[in-house]
Amino acid sequence: MKGSIYLTELIERKKERSEIDEMSPLVWAYVGDSVYELFIRMHLINTTRLKPHKLHIESIQYVKAKAQAEILEKVMDHLTEQEIEIVKRGRNAENHHLPKNATVQDYMYSTAFEALIGYLYLTKQDERLNEILQLCIVR
Repeated sequence: MKGSIYLTELIERKKERSEIDEMSPLVWAYVGDSVYELFIRMHLINTTRLKPHKLHIESIQYVKAKAQAEILEKVMDHLTEQEIEIVKRGRNAENHHLPKNATVQDYMYSTAFEALIGYLYLTKQDERLNEILQLCIVR
């Protein structure tokens, strides 16, 4: 259809790999947080018939820091050496934000998880991103 804008055009990933590699892991986590949140929301919408408030309550079970730290632990055995390095950079990033509802360790590991998701998304490793995200929803 003439004049149509596709989602891929709205959400452009313009940065080169070398630029992405030089970004702060907290930038990767910033992007990864939103990618993961959208993935979980769409998963719930596609697999349940919950109303918005219940969708929100259920999504929290996946996106809170403790849950993300546990998911990272679960997927670690499936990661490549490069992905483990991304996780380590995310975990070790100096973040001055103090978590309200999480331990410092859970927050560090959730940031590491989000950094991995963001890095894979930014570097257009969509197939690999999908593989890891699919592991996240297996309970």
